Amino acid sequence: MLKKVARNVERKRRHVRVRTKISGTPECPRLNVFRSNAHIHAQIIDDVNGKTLVSASSVDMKLEHGGNVEAASKVGAEIAKRAKKAKIENVVFDRGGYIYHGRVKALADAAREAGLKF
Repeated sequence: MLKKVARNVERKRRHVRVRTKISGTPECPRLNVFRSNAHIHAQIIDDVNGKTLVSASSVDMKLEHGGNVEAASKVGAEIAKRAKKAKIENVVFDRGGYIYHGRVKALADAAREAGLKF
């Protein structure tokens, strides 16, 4: 009988597999997404120097309902605005092992509309 593996363990496995292929550089940093049931977080990371350059989340934006598609869109627009302020235009998108659907897709689309290129 096969043991049922927790969803988050599977997600982390997928994320590790994706991370072997993509990496953020100072010229083209990585846009990482983390979602929980209640909130969504986005960070722009330079993996070469190991630094978070810009971050935005539904927590620091004090959104009432941070776990829905509308909040994800607002976080995507905010991360793009903060990235522009930090003179970051091109990024590599890291979906964090999540399916590119729903909140993750909404964040990515909003970031693209606000001017980030990936």
